[in-house]
Amino acid sequence: MTARTALAAVGRSIGVRWGIVAAILAIAAAWGAGRLAEQRVVTALHQQVESDARLRAALLNGELARFRLLPLTLADDRDVIAAIGGSAAAKRALDIKLEALSRVTGAPAIYVIGSDGITISASNWRSAQSFVGADYRFRPYFRDALARGEASQYALGTVSGHPGLYLSRRIANRGVIVIKLEFDRIERVWASAGGITLVRNPLGVVLVTSRPAWRFAATRPLSARDEAQFRGEARVTPAALAPLPVAAVDGEDRFVGLGTTFLARAVVTAQPGWQLLLLQPIDAAVAAARRAASVSAALATIALAALAWAWRQRVTLSRRRTEELERAVARQTADLRREMDERAESEARAAELREALRQANRLAALGQITASVAHETAQPVAAIRTYAASGATLLDRGAMAEARENFVRIGGLAERIGAVTAQLRGFARRQTGEVRPVDIAEVIDGALLILRQQLRGVTLDLPTVAPHLAVIGGKVRLEQVLVILMQNAVEAMATCETRQIALTLTSDATHVRLVVADTGPGVSAEIAERLFTPFVTSRPQGLGLGLVIAHDIMVELGGTLRLLPGEGEGGGGSGARFEIGMRRA
Repeated sequence: MTARTALAAVGRSIGVRWGIVAAILAIAAAWGAGRLAEQRVVTALHQQVESDARLRAALLNGELARFRLLPLTLADDRDVIAAIGGSAAAKRALDIKLEALSRVTGAPAIYVIGSDGITISASNWRSAQSFVGADYRFRPYFRDALARGEASQYALGTVSGHPGLYLSRRIANRGVIVIKLEFDRIERVWASAGGITLVRNPLGVVLVTSRPAWRFAATRPLSARDEAQFRGEARVTPAALAPLPVAAVDGEDRFVGLGTTFLARAVVTAQPGWQLLLLQPIDAAVAAARRAASVSAALATIALAALAWAWRQRVTLSRRRTEELERAVARQTADLRREMDERAESEARAAELREALRQANRLAALGQITASVAHETAQPVAAIRTYAASGATLLDRGAMAEARENFVRIGGLAERIGAVTAQLRGFARRQTGEVRPVDIAEVIDGALLILRQQLRGVTLDLPTVAPHLAVIGGKVRLEQVLVILMQNAVEAMATCETRQIALTLTSDATHVRLVVADTGPGVSAEIAERLFTPFVTSRPQGLGLGLVIAHDIMVELGGTLRLLPGEGEGGGGSGARFEIGMRRA
């Protein structure tokens, strides 16, 4: 054997051993990088599922809040009371009124039931499937409302066969007013946002879901008694209450089924006993991250081995290994580019959900002030009746001057009612983002008109507004910001002896600043640092979204919203001061 042959054999042996060691290192690095990537992806997905679940629950809560106070508002309606008393004219007038309310609010059905369980009036009175005359004594929502004053029940409609939530309330003469909510629109929004969203009752039965085939499936086994009671009350089909196609593991943090693994997050909702559960599939994301990390780690290890070997080899071999490394980098760059595109799509979906949440917040506030509007209009309506009756008497007597004065007063009272209802309609209307000069005095007056009932018992210190002082913005959006701040102040002062809200207005050549100050407990330092972050709140029942929405509105209008430092900073009990900064028109 020549020396050259011996050296070649030694070189091949060293190359084989080097290759084996490099392969082992690459496999180990790929496995370790894959595990690390999997852990990071799962952690990130946990946070995303948590945020998405809260946003979807907030959307559902907004829909519930929009309808929950409607039965309360109608309870004192004179047509409702007269119809229950047996007036045929009132029944016809109530049919027309309920039909209009159903069309405006989007409620599938609104109807009034007498104390004997027979429907007196309904929004679908024109339909061949009218509820008028139907007997609902068998419905728990009727019996419970008579017994407790109000009730709710999720069930299939006896006429439509479509599921929905029935909200009922006892009214005068032991009558009951009922409104039915259906969740088709919300289910479509959830479905378009991805993942699987479902809402279950205390028994674990699915009621609302982005997968209609899962409705009335059971997320856990039911006792024979619970199953029989639910079937009787909800009137479901025999096929209902089948087990859910997926099962929980690790508590309820993960579900498996349908050939994949889901991350899960449960969130309570505004409907008592209801819980929203979001299931997000993770196998594809985890596999992609593990594959990308493993390939990257393996390629990096092989590249290092190749570089070390290339140091001992000729220049041509070094160039070949470098080209392989460049191809690997190109593949990784393509993977990163795809990930950036997916992240951009995710952010766009989140922006759509935020806009829907903003409208839901405005409609929830509308529900809260409906009772206030009823209170504000009740007194003028009563006064109008009195003036009209006395005016007719004065006309009969020939007292024209006194009668004319009565009619002038009736006109003034009608203008007052028109101002209240016009403000309510404007606040509920979805905004298009138009920016124009707005009189700041109108913004303050509008917010005070909306909150008039909630501000009873609160001392107001209002500023003197210079004539024609205008800012750049949208009237309703600026009102929404001021309503959110003043509502927060009223809630913060709920247990305070001194309840006072002060509005301070300053301006210069380019800007107008409105400060809202209260005498509540102030904002703690921990909360103040993250005050405009979603879901950060100091109230047990708060969602932590009001200030986020207000801040986003002001940024879009080119203004600012900030917490001013002062004596109350840190929660010391001297109140909170928020400044709304606006561009002067």
